[in-house]
Amino acid sequence: MARKDQLNGKGPMSGNHVSHAHNKTRRRFGVNLQTKRFYLPEQKRWVKLRVSANTIKTINKKGVEAVLREARAQGISV
Repeated sequence: MARKDQLNGKGPMSGNHVSHAHNKTRRRFGVNLQTKRFYLPEQKRWVKLRVSANTIKTINKKGVEAVLREARAQGISV
């Protein structure tokens, strides 16, 4: 499975390790992905999503139904 957020598609970024001597080597900044179950009261079922910690905060603020609705409007199948 790709290291991507299932709802907003956020993936890893690339950057540099910078040593004390200021030598630069390439590295990856991973996304803080969590596997979390969310309850959908309208459908009376649980869904298991692999989302970033930032998306979990958005779901807590807006609600899971609203975030799923926005994701489906953008063409993401959940």
